[in-house]
Amino acid sequence: MAKIELIAATAFGLESIVAKEIRNLGYEQLEVENGRVKFMSNEEGLCRSNIWLRCAERIGIKIGEFSARSFEELFQQTKALPWEEWLPVDACFPVSGKSVKSQLHSVPDCQAIVKKAIVERLKDVYGLNWFEESGPLYAIQVALLKDTVTLTIDTSGKGLHKRGYRELAGEAPLKETLAAAMVILSYWKVDRVLLDPFCGTGTIPIEAAFIGQNRAPGIKRNFSSEKWPNIPKKYWDKAREEALDFWRRDEALNIYGSDIDSNALQLARVNLKEAGLEDKIYFQKLPVKEVRSRFRYGHVITNPPYGQRLGSLDQAEEAYKELGAVFTSLEDWSLHMLTSVPKPERFINKRWDKSRKLYNGRLECHYYQFFGPRPPKKDYQE
Repeated sequence: MAKIELIAATAFGLESIVAKEIRNLGYEQLEVENGRVKFMSNEEGLCRSNIWLRCAERIGIKIGEFSARSFEELFQQTKALPWEEWLPVDACFPVSGKSVKSQLHSVPDCQAIVKKAIVERLKDVYGLNWFEESGPLYAIQVALLKDTVTLTIDTSGKGLHKRGYRELAGEAPLKETLAAAMVILSYWKVDRVLLDPFCGTGTIPIEAAFIGQNRAPGIKRNFSSEKWPNIPKKYWDKAREEALDFWRRDEALNIYGSDIDSNALQLARVNLKEAGLEDKIYFQKLPVKEVRSRFRYGHVITNPPYGQRLGSLDQAEEAYKELGAVFTSLEDWSLHMLTSVPKPERFINKRWDKSRKLYNGRLECHYYQFFGPRPPKKDYQE
């Protein structure tokens, strides 16, 4: 198998989590940058990273990286790259792009130049003047940052947050990748209770169940690179067999979600069925102020309303007051909440122990964590 440099694109703030996921897969040669993690792997690793990474947005193959301050430099250096190593003669290779603080700020022009350069390269290699692009998809991205050009081929197709269980989403949905990151950052363990009192369509509980069962998030979906002749089917088969072997389907889980929105809960139950978790997670319609639990040392992990996309700020703050009262009654629990509302400790009656800047879509938020005591080594559930 050939050595390949892959790039796992991430939302800002999740880079270190994705880097840890990559190391857990056994790939130690990596480099963490803003919004991405570069790592060395091979064809088999390309398959495994697509199937296993919970918090990455997508996986790309890095074809080249260079400095360019003119369109001529962009053209010539793009043309010099070995595109034929990946693009077969019938490849469909659309080009998308982005430019940040670069002299080459016109994204449409950059896309057109990269496309032309690749075509010219393939003309020389294949001896053709026209390419029908009727074969597999090789989506190419040109990314310019401060005059540094990075050229990649996307291997994922749909974003990795598309697990396959959430065809229908409610208003202001939380991405699956961010929900998984929230659970990972909480240090929740499978033998402890997890509760989301603003569960909406159930994304946090479902992602927690995947983590609790050690279920690879991409096990039941397809990826664009599966159709590439460059990646033998045996690598995909092996990666899926590995994921099936590690999937603990019978793991006992104590995961609960509640909300006051009947429509959202209806979607949550549909998503639960699609995820095959009907008997693993329990949803109920319940106001936050009525939330109770007989369990001890649990985790509340939640994405409450911010008063921006849904409802008013006054309504959001009232919900936070109710959440604070509930958390006070759950004496030995931990609370983890994602919000754009500043200084939530005003409502929680406790100073947060940890805060991390994350982005919910394009909205800057903070993930506030209020840690409870560690449970004793003996059985801590009542």
